[in-house]
Amino acid sequence: MGLSGLGAVMLVIGGQGSAGGHGQPADRVGALKLVLGVALLLFAVRMWRRRPTDVTQARLPKWMAAIDGFPAVKIFLLALLLSAGNLKNAPLTIAAAASISASGLPDGQRIGALALFVVVASLGLLIPLAVYLAMRERARGTLGDWKEWAARHNVAVMAVLFFVFGLKLLGDGIGVLSS
Repeated sequence: MGLSGLGAVMLVIGGQGSAGGHGQPADRVGALKLVLGVALLLFAVRMWRRRPTDVTQARLPKWMAAIDGFPAVKIFLLALLLSAGNLKNAPLTIAAAASISASGLPDGQRIGALALFVVVASLGLLIPLAVYLAMRERARGTLGDWKEWAARHNVAVMAVLFFVFGLKLLGDGIGVLSS
C-alpha cells in the first residue's frame, strides 16, 4: 500500500510530460535515475563495510524482533510506514515510477505497470504470508528458519542488491542523458 502511494505520487508528478521527443525519456528522468543510482551505490558500499564479519553475530534490530508480539493493526501501520518511507524502498519505487511515467504509455497502462511493480516488489512479504496462510501452525518452523537466515545474511544480500540496482540506474541515467 505504501509503495502504491509513493508510486502513484511519482506517476502524477511525472505525468505524460516525462517522455521526451522521439520516445526517449526526458532529461529530468535521466538525471533522477543518475542521482538515485549514485545514492544506491553509496548506500551499498556503506552497508557492505558495516556488515558483520561473522554472520553468527548478526542479529535483528530490537524493534524488528519485537514485531512478533505486535497486534495486527500496529503491524499494518508499521508496514505502511516502512514500505513507502524506507530509505531502501523509496529510491527503487521512485526510479520505477519515473521509468513508467517516461514510457509514454496511456494512463491505464501506466497504472497497470505500477500495480505489477508493487506486486513484484511485495513478493518478499507475500510469499511468507502465503506460506503461513496455507500451513498455519505447521509453517512456524519453516518461517523461523527463513527469519534466522534473513537476520544473518540481510546486510550482505541488501548491499549486493543495492549495488546492482545502483549500477542499473546509473547506466540508465547516463544512457538517457547522453542520447
